[in-house]
Amino acid sequence: MRVSVDVLEDLMMLVSELVLTRNQLLQLARANQSDAFTVPLQRLSHITSDLQEGVMKTRMQPIGNAWAKLPRLVRDVAHELGKKIDLDMRGAQTELDRQVLELIRDPLTHMVRNSGDHGLETPEQRRAAGKPETGRITLNAYHEGGHIIIEIGDDGRGLPVGKIRAKALANGLATEAELAQMHEREILRFIFAPGFSTAQQVTSVSGRGVGMDVVKTNIEKIGGTVELVSREGRGTTFTIKIPLTLAIVSALIVEAGGERFALPQIGVVELVRVAAGGARSGAAGGAQSDAAGGARSGEARGGQDGAPRIERIKDAAVLRLRDRLLPLVSLAGLLRLAPPEEAVQDGFVAVMQVGGQAFGIILDRVFDTEEIVVKPVAPILRHVTMFSGNTILGDGSVIMILDPNGIARATGVGADAPAEQKRRAAASAALRSDQRSSLLLFRAGDRTPKAVPLGLVARLEDIPAERIEMSGATPVVQYRGGLMPLVPVSPGWVRPEGAARQAVLVFTENDRAMGLLVDEILDVIEERLDIQPGSGHPGYIGSAVVAGRVTQVIDTAHWLSRAGDDWFRQARPTATGAARPRLLLVEDSAFFRHLVVPALAAEGYEVAAVDTPVAALRLREDGVEFDAVVSDIEMPEMDGLAFARALRAGGAWAEVPLIALSSRAEPMDVTRGREAGFTDYVAKYDREALVQSLRDCLGAPLAA
Repeated sequence: MRVSVDVLEDLMMLVSELVLTRNQLLQLARANQSDAFTVPLQRLSHITSDLQEGVMKTRMQPIGNAWAKLPRLVRDVAHELGKKIDLDMRGAQTELDRQVLELIRDPLTHMVRNSGDHGLETPEQRRAAGKPETGRITLNAYHEGGHIIIEIGDDGRGLPVGKIRAKALANGLATEAELAQMHEREILRFIFAPGFSTAQQVTSVSGRGVGMDVVKTNIEKIGGTVELVSREGRGTTFTIKIPLTLAIVSALIVEAGGERFALPQIGVVELVRVAAGGARSGAAGGAQSDAAGGARSGEARGGQDGAPRIERIKDAAVLRLRDRLLPLVSLAGLLRLAPPEEAVQDGFVAVMQVGGQAFGIILDRVFDTEEIVVKPVAPILRHVTMFSGNTILGDGSVIMILDPNGIARATGVGADAPAEQKRRAAASAALRSDQRSSLLLFRAGDRTPKAVPLGLVARLEDIPAERIEMSGATPVVQYRGGLMPLVPVSPGWVRPEGAARQAVLVFTENDRAMGLLVDEILDVIEERLDIQPGSGHPGYIGSAVVAGRVTQVIDTAHWLSRAGDDWFRQARPTATGAARPRLLLVEDSAFFRHLVVPALAAEGYEVAAVDTPVAALRLREDGVEFDAVVSDIEMPEMDGLAFARALRAGGAWAEVPLIALSSRAEPMDVTRGREAGFTDYVAKYDREALVQSLRDCLGAPLAA
């Protein structure tokens, strides 16, 4: 028996209207509390649900229908590229709505083509890497909680994190400081940015990264999310989560600013009752790189009434939920239903998960869960990306359906915020000692406040006492798969007991980490540092007046060396100089630029720092003058030796003293540096030697 598709569509529409009518009757029954209608309405509800399920089955098709052309596609790609590829398809009988099936067909095809082209290596490359000559692309589909999960994976080379990081920096998607604090997973998500590609050339097949923004957009249009996991040399897996159907979905009915909205349950992790006020001023600032990850373990810390409280870091609202900071978005404020100062109040926070990013939406009230019929957004409202559709409630009122992906993009909370919100001005010097800088204030040992440049601090942690262990006489903590040494600032530090917690400032560079144990984190403040050199007390470079109080500025290098000498000897650190004669530091590591600039500023220098020799040469062409230049040796694009030769070849800086800073300080390295044109050669990070070298170079004319 053949049935026209139009007939099935009309039947689905009638069932949708029946669901709306059932919802309206149930709401009337709850309001009137009439026992006479309770039993019939329950039977009507069950019959409607069964009818809805039966009609939905007529629209269901196996996902294998969307995969039918993929084996041929993979064979053509393998033949054209000279590769050996196996396609393993699992779960082809998994059924989903025909409308969803049509919408994901093209994204699936594109992603499989990408895996075969730039994901898998050639047979020669696979043999060299110790892999079988034949690469494997795996497609897997299965049901999970009313959704369809589709996995597209390969066992190829994986995504190049280094190239993605460099491309994101070049495109202005993030600054170097932001990239330094990002987890690898966040960096990989840049491939979903519009026009992003690391491919060296455009091929007739594809380029991994090209068009991934279109794939992500199409999946988000149907209320889905896409995530990826990649390991260099091991392969990449994309995970797509999409709703089973687009016609009828389960949603929370919520209120914000006096208006009701429907919030699809697909992205809601949990609901939290909160109280506004009682917020501590932002101790975490930009250093809490894991702020969005927070709703997973432990207990929420709240106020006296037991409810977690909304706090503020500068002007941003956050929720301290189970020892993590969760960024918050006020729905009433975002939709301009309430003034910003009134938008944050007592109410609820819906913790949302959009891809790998978690954030909270502040709501006034939460009513109930309903199955809603999705109606398309009117053309006049399609430019408002916060809405994905509208629906009719049981009382006959029309409300808008919220789009969590659109909310994340509109507010800049997610990793895929609009490009204009993500771009940062980075054309000038990266750091200047005479400018206002962000300082993290804390207390340790005595009552005198202490400060450290916020750019040095990767994260703030509040560690339970029982997690602190002793390795000999050194306190350590198991941190992110390794042991992190802990260095107490207070000489009389004693390991806390019982249920106490320990505040820790975490410093990271490459694969190293060190925790500085402090008593209390006070604040984050913007201040121009006018450092007065100290009395030689180890661990401090001097004192400054910060927020009207005398504050000790710590010598971070001193505390890092307490955690182990290898911090400066084995990795690629960054040392920079700054002088009242003016100094220019050329160093590609943001960590060491923040480390050295304040130290040299305390010696009386005025310092500017850039991250590449190319940026330094651009300053020279612009006519900027410096009395000395301090440069790293090992840098991308142009190394320090080539930079020295370029300066000595002629131009305004041809006779400026040039000091090399490098972790390689063997006699042969020193000889090569001097032959290239360096005036002096200092090992990283020998602060005293650098200061003495600057004094010598600036006190005597440059030798021929």
